[in-house]
Amino acid sequence: MEAPGSSKPMIATQAEMVEARVPMAYRDQCAHLLIPLNKCRQAEFYLPWKCENERHSYEKCEYELVMERMLQMQKIREKEANLKQPNKGGVAIGLIPKTANA
Repeated sequence: MEAPGSSKPMIATQAEMVEARVPMAYRDQCAHLLIPLNKCRQAEFYLPWKCENERHSYEKCEYELVMERMLQMQKIREKEANLKQPNKGGVAIGLIPKTANA
């Protein structure tokens, strides 16, 4: 199962997330990393220096998802800007002029 618009597949199933009591807001493509992180946190009494590897892998996954969404949004904005801006003569004028020797 894959989420629409994302390159990362959903690894954790809905049943696994319900069993682990993952809140709805955190049921994304990184939920499979959140489940063992929360188990580790509970076992270690939420000590901040414990579970560092699990936390790092979860936060890296979330960061990659955010960057992917930002890139998609940037492409959408560029496409909308190109539709709104009519080209004169079909050739876009660059902001930096080319030199004669280039």
